[in-house]
Amino acid sequence: MVHRGGEALAGGRGGRRRAAAGTGVSGTGRHQDRSVTVAPTPPRLIDRGDLLAALDRAVASKVTIISAPAGSGKTSLLRAWAGRPGRMDGLALVQVQRDARDAQQFWLAVFDAIRRATGSNSGAQEPTTATPDFNGHAMVDRVLSELADAPGGVTVAVDDLHELHSPEALAQLTRLLTGLPSNVHAILTTRHDVRLRLHQLRLSGELAEIRAADLRFSERETRELLDASGITLSAAGVTLLHQRTEGWAAGLRLAVISLVDHPDPERFVTEFSGSHRTVAEYLLAEMLDREPPDVQDLLLRSSLLDRVNGELADLLTGRLGSEQILLDLEDANAFVESLDPGRVWFRYHHLLSDLLRLELRRTLPAEIPAMHRRAAAWFTQHGEVAEAIRYTQAAGDWREAAQLLTDHAFSLTLDGQAQTMQALLQAFPPGEDHTELALVRATVDLLRGRLDQAAAHLTVAEAHAQSAPPGRRGRLQVAVAALNLSLAGRRGNFDSVVDQARFLASPLTGTSDEAIALGSDLRAVALMNLGTVEAWSQGLPDAERHLQEGAELAREIGRPYLEVGCLAQLAFAYIFHSAATPKADAFATTQRRCREAIALAERYGWGTEPVIAPALMTLAGTMVMLGELDEGEQWLQRTEQALQTDTGPDIRLLLHQTAGMLYAGRGRRHEALEEFGVAEDLAARLEGSQALASQVTGWRLATQARLGRLGEARADLAALDDERAGSGEVRNALAAICLAEGDPVAALDALHDVLDGTAPVLGYATLIEAHLLTGLAHRELGDQSAANQAAEQALALAEPDRLVLPFAMTGSAELLDSLPRHETGHAALLADILDLLHGSSPAAEEQSSMPPTEALSPTELRVLRFLPTNLTRPEIAGELSVSPNTVSTHLRSIYAKLQVRDRSSAVQRARELRLLADRRTR
Repeated sequence: MVHRGGEALAGGRGGRRRAAAGTGVSGTGRHQDRSVTVAPTPPRLIDRGDLLAALDRAVASKVTIISAPAGSGKTSLLRAWAGRPGRMDGLALVQVQRDARDAQQFWLAVFDAIRRATGSNSGAQEPTTATPDFNGHAMVDRVLSELADAPGGVTVAVDDLHELHSPEALAQLTRLLTGLPSNVHAILTTRHDVRLRLHQLRLSGELAEIRAADLRFSERETRELLDASGITLSAAGVTLLHQRTEGWAAGLRLAVISLVDHPDPERFVTEFSGSHRTVAEYLLAEMLDREPPDVQDLLLRSSLLDRVNGELADLLTGRLGSEQILLDLEDANAFVESLDPGRVWFRYHHLLSDLLRLELRRTLPAEIPAMHRRAAAWFTQHGEVAEAIRYTQAAGDWREAAQLLTDHAFSLTLDGQAQTMQALLQAFPPGEDHTELALVRATVDLLRGRLDQAAAHLTVAEAHAQSAPPGRRGRLQVAVAALNLSLAGRRGNFDSVVDQARFLASPLTGTSDEAIALGSDLRAVALMNLGTVEAWSQGLPDAERHLQEGAELAREIGRPYLEVGCLAQLAFAYIFHSAATPKADAFATTQRRCREAIALAERYGWGTEPVIAPALMTLAGTMVMLGELDEGEQWLQRTEQALQTDTGPDIRLLLHQTAGMLYAGRGRRHEALEEFGVAEDLAARLEGSQALASQVTGWRLATQARLGRLGEARADLAALDDERAGSGEVRNALAAICLAEGDPVAALDALHDVLDGTAPVLGYATLIEAHLLTGLAHRELGDQSAANQAAEQALALAEPDRLVLPFAMTGSAELLDSLPRHETGHAALLADILDLLHGSSPAAEEQSSMPPTEALSPTELRVLRFLPTNLTRPEIAGELSVSPNTVSTHLRSIYAKLQVRDRSSAVQRARELRLLADRRTR
């Protein structure tokens, strides 16, 4: 909870000391006649219902501890919970004042609070007073007796327990908490964990804990706080303020106080930091001024690091023992947080870091560069290259930073740190544009698909490598060769890739560990690029082998980024390799490989990086080919997200081609034509023979014809070279043009070379299209028998992978509608295709709401595919070459597993579970 009222913060160091008497964000005054007082009535609070509900759940246990840093809203939460209307039990609320050490005063206050809560002091009894012979053990017994005699439930709440510095009182409190009567609950608030022996309560489930993470404001609550204060801030501003404060209640409240009358709230939030006066005063009073000098010095010097461990802190302070101090600070909730389960690395709260760095610049400015250099040397020694470069830059040693970044650019790339490398490059000021950074600039440009710029920087880098000292020359030359290999791969230059791959087969002659490791890295890079270009160059069969070898080698040498790159391209290569001949489960295998690559990328945080785009794109394409247009679109959108920083023509060719396929499948031919046109322009920018170029050209020409743009289609067809014009994909397009012109005889003539194998084709999808176009031509000529035969041949080719898209792209609805259902051997596939072509859609519940089902066997799945047809059980038995009784047995099992009673319900349920192709709307 955060108060709507103001914060008690006075200016100056003396003012900070006075403010320290407050607790959290309440800033309320305290009575001075005792070390413990009863807290005053709480002010109006902003409602945090989720947090109150969490405390409600916690008080179901015997003892609840609320432990969080200063200003986290512990007291406010306690008071808001206690002040809600309808509370039935009594509340004994006590407040420990700062630096309380008198056990007797503590227990007298607890006893008085309990008597007031239970009403036992309403008579003539006077408040208890201090005595010289105070017996703590007896007092605890007296308190327990008072609680046991209470007529109803009682909650004993002790606020700011961390201020109680009496070992006797804490030991006695442990006895009280472990012996509470059944009608009593205790709530303790503290800035850090107090040494109470409550392990038995924890083991028995009678101890509940609310920590700093639970008290942090969410972004939604931050918005509600601003709204309640009448502050208008953009969504981005709210997000930034929440990130800067990390949801810390006091930080948010202090920001709100300043924002109320600020003329430019957006600018204020951008500039808001721990160095802001009110935040600095609060942190100094409530945290830093309370720490001894050695702890303050450690925090000050180590604040220049984004993360710190004990060894680094020792290095910066010149003293040992820093790790224990960091551990103690985290245990004390002193705005220090461990970053790993072993509690080796730590970070400071953003606002505390801001304040510390300001103080560091103010008090020790001359020592800062040297501290950065010591940190850089430590990170270099421990193989943390990116951190080493960052601190070398911070020290102002730009030449050394440039050399360090250049020497490790190749390794950073293979570790998937492209964005980090780009940020390091951008950190160099304009006057520090060192020549050797050309290698780094080439790497960044290549990773972002800026191929021409990469080539220009590579030329400079190659010349610089020739003049480098002998000790660095070999490494730089190898890095240049690796970049040239990647550049050739992205441009589709097959001959150049082969030459570069041979050069890198044994690039180093040294036998050192570094030379061996670099040789393995380069071999994996060569295999990935070689396999990639082979996949794009007519789907050469060696592509799959090279990419598989590259993935295995990357796994062996611990380069997961390279492994992801190889696996992402491997699925693309496989679909080409298997496209020549239809085979069962080829698309399923491709999708499995895509998902494996995507899962590995996501494990390392590369799920939206360009490296995984080929797998995302291939998965989108296979979904579209199978008629799963909605899911295909989702994967297409993920591909676009992954390619936000990559403008290269290669993968974007696939992006636009798949988008064109998606639009064509939905009958939106104008959008499809636009996407195919962009894809074709991108293909023209790639060197060498590209496997997709003929396909995208053929689809564009056919789409032009179907839109009635026959003149354009004819003119564009005439402009093609003989090799492109003779491809099976373009011959299909010529047939589509002829059909649009009303010349089915010419269409059949165009298709002759495709069907007899004379014209080269990319894959069997082209043959499916050719048979469908043949069927459409025969239908125009009035030969229904030949049309049916052609349609049946197309279905036979499509059946193994159940391809649907070619039927939609060729506009074959009427051709398939005329096909007699009792004559086809592919009735189930035919029904799925017609569902897509006619745009039908069931009103079914979402799959997520369905109960789980038992998996169907392969034989049951075969029977299931015939259920959407009009075939009877004997006819299905004939199609499957089994007895009708066998079909009936399978049907009973299918109905039981799908939890349905009839054939129609089974079809609907199977579609919802994606066991049958889902019906789609246009």
